[in-house]
Amino acid sequence: MTQRPAAPVPVWSPWRTVAWFGVVSLAADMVYEGARAVTGPFLASLGASALLVGLVTGAGEAAALVLRLVSGPLADRSGRYWSLTIVGYAMTAVCVPLMAVAPFLGGAGLAFGATMVLLERTGKAVRSPSKSALLAHAARAVGRGRGFAVHKALDQVGAVAGPLLVAGMIALTARTWAGLAVLAVPGVAAMAVLLLVRRRVPDMTVYDEAPLAVRAGARIEHPTALPRTFYVFAVSCAASTLGLMTFGIIGFHLVDADLVRPALVPVVYALAMAVEAVAALVTGFAYDTVGARVLLVLPFLVALVPLLTFADRLSWVLAGIVVWGAAVGVQDSTVKALVADLVPSARLATAYGVFAAFQGGAALGGGALAGALYGGGVVDLVVVIGLCQAVSLGLLVRVVRRRG
Repeated sequence: MTQRPAAPVPVWSPWRTVAWFGVVSLAADMVYEGARAVTGPFLASLGASALLVGLVTGAGEAAALVLRLVSGPLADRSGRYWSLTIVGYAMTAVCVPLMAVAPFLGGAGLAFGATMVLLERTGKAVRSPSKSALLAHAARAVGRGRGFAVHKALDQVGAVAGPLLVAGMIALTARTWAGLAVLAVPGVAAMAVLLLVRRRVPDMTVYDEAPLAVRAGARIEHPTALPRTFYVFAVSCAASTLGLMTFGIIGFHLVDADLVRPALVPVVYALAMAVEAVAALVTGFAYDTVGARVLLVLPFLVALVPLLTFADRLSWVLAGIVVWGAAVGVQDSTVKALVADLVPSARLATAYGVFAAFQGGAALGGGALAGALYGGGVVDLVVVIGLCQAVSLGLLVRVVRRRG
């Protein structure tokens, strides 16, 4: 019987790797979220109409989701998880600061700025499946619920810090382009930390019970199809996402109902982001203790959102925003832990790409649904979202039972 070669011992502990991966996301989110806070006004200053701004930003978000159907399988087939992760982060770190050049390009400025927005979002699609697959390997050793939760919490710190950095720079210089240019600093930091992690832990499978390279002798197994349970879970989460409206609709109601001034909407959004981080931590740690059952709370949270956020009293709306933030926190972290536990390691990147496509399509449909039903009365919206969550809960129960 041939003895299996010993797996290389990682220089870093699993927790250290997860934490530093979180720092990468923190810095990168400062870049992206900082730009996102001013992309609309910035493109408008270059001569874009409201329609063009909507088309560019919408196309960017679509690219960030749909192209994962290509980058995920590519990562699993080639094994180049690190390469795709690095290229994707580099596209964000370079394209966002380059947007600051657009005002100096005359008539070509608008086209250049819009191109940078689209390329940055393409970078998100390139890196996300590979990054999530790498993180899933590291988090396995500490508990995937905990690992994804800590990563998400650090990610959210960047989501808050980036817009604040941009706002501060614009306040000092009265130049939007200066706010974009300063994002080169966290961009460089993100790349430096990412390359450090890559150098210290080049093979994330060392955190698995049996590294991929030594499974089944010297042969690496690549299943051709994702498990049926994964697709049931993906449809369940899509039904949940279909009912979880975007914050844009909630912010519209805050102003439309004269509950807060427009200038205060970002502050309310910051509150939701803080709740999102806390919810990710709580449910992530609970996932490693009680298992997938913790996710059964998600449809109930989503069903509560329209009941509260579309009220005519600010206190009820704020309570709804807290619930909304908690639901998004579960979706963006703990849900990913179960995805990793449902599919073979050799198909992780593919699974994350497919899962993102399900959620992206549902998010697009959910936004249109909420926008269409909002004008017709809250009752219709509550009923439709409630039905979506009933479907989501039924499918989720099936997944949890199959998991034992």
